[in-house]
Amino acid sequence: METPQLLSTGKVFFSVVIEKYYSREMVIKEHTLLRIISGEMKMIQSENTYFFHAGDTLLFPRNELAMTTKLPLNGEPYKAVSISFPQEVLRKYYVAHNITPPQQREMPRIRILDQHPLLESLFGSMLPYFTMSEELPADIVAVKVEEAISILRSIDRSVDVILSHFEEPGKIDLVDFMEKNFMFNMPMEKFGYLTGRSLSTFKRDFKKKFNTTPQKWLTQKRLELAHHQIFEQKRKPSDVYFEAGFENLSHFSFAFKKQFGYNPSYALH
Repeated sequence: METPQLLSTGKVFFSVVIEKYYSREMVIKEHTLLRIISGEMKMIQSENTYFFHAGDTLLFPRNELAMTTKLPLNGEPYKAVSISFPQEVLRKYYVAHNITPPQQREMPRIRILDQHPLLESLFGSMLPYFTMSEELPADIVAVKVEEAISILRSIDRSVDVILSHFEEPGKIDLVDFMEKNFMFNMPMEKFGYLTGRSLSTFKRDFKKKFNTTPQKWLTQKRLELAHHQIFEQKRKPSDVYFEAGFENLSHFSFAFKKQFGYNPSYALH
């Protein structure tokens, strides 16, 4: 299981995973900087699947959709350090340093950062904090968060496109978004939010476009994806259910048999 050690307000934390762990955090709520210390992280997005390992550093934009599986590797548990950047902190930083954010032209994407001495120094200075028995003072956390922002901008000013992105999602093409993101198991309110709609508008627009309810359509699409991965790609049901958008294996097996008339494990015989 995952055992994150939260420091102060949770802007900085350290997580350890001893066994395989499926992340239920589908939407990243704040811009976040992540350094993997050991182990492996598999990240699935609508169009790509990535594998990250020790030494990799990532900058995640807020509201980014991703499923992650965190795994031990080479006898070492998954360990990572994260720094989140709340919007109010970033706004104050840009005002205090008299920085004009760039004009937004498109939604920012996950940034994979190259190795850099400043990043090594930042994360190296933070690791000793996690051996402390007492909580790290809030003013020290604030200093490290601001240091991280300054380092990121020093390395690559184009990160302003991510860090200064404060806008809420606007109304977008519903069909395109749902076809790309149906495997993410989120509340309907979140689907509505990410497509720039209230829940009621989302359901009404969905009915017009797909001629069915969101839940029925999502279940059908997820089962079709799982069926393809099991029978065409020869993957195990236990490795498929989460990535297809189901909460647990038993619920997936029940829904699969109801839809297709046989258990998902049939392909293994």
